[in-house]
Amino acid sequence: MTIHQLSIFIENHSGTLIKVLEALKEANIQIIASTVADTAEYGIYRIICSEPIRAYEELKKAGITITLSEVLALELDNKPGRAADAISVFSKAGISITYMYSFMLGGKGILVFRTDNFELARDTILQNYMKYITEKDLVKLV
Repeated sequence: MTIHQLSIFIENHSGTLIKVLEALKEANIQIIASTVADTAEYGIYRIICSEPIRAYEELKKAGITITLSEVLALELDNKPGRAADAISVFSKAGISITYMYSFMLGGKGILVFRTDNFELARDTILQNYMKYITEKDLVKLV
């Protein structure tokens, strides 16, 4: 139901992003999905990758400020409106989405998100028979 996500502090100046990408390249770690949330001075680069624990260790060794966390992930049919349907379930349960992003993999939509109430979100997924994805599932789709 959860997958590991890397969150990397990126200063907004030339060369900071390439340092991360080069370190992952040298470690032969595949980026599956990524997103950047930015402000005028810095960004948070969130990554889902093939080997998150090893990626965390390699990036730490390279002197990169990074955290490793668990996020929820759902598998959605590749049809318009499926993300809205999924988020509606959480909204009705009174769960706020802190952030989310999505991508296509293996012909399926993958919705990655964090909530203000992890336990309630997990219970809501199970009670509504929502198709969640684990890290093992994700790597099989790559």
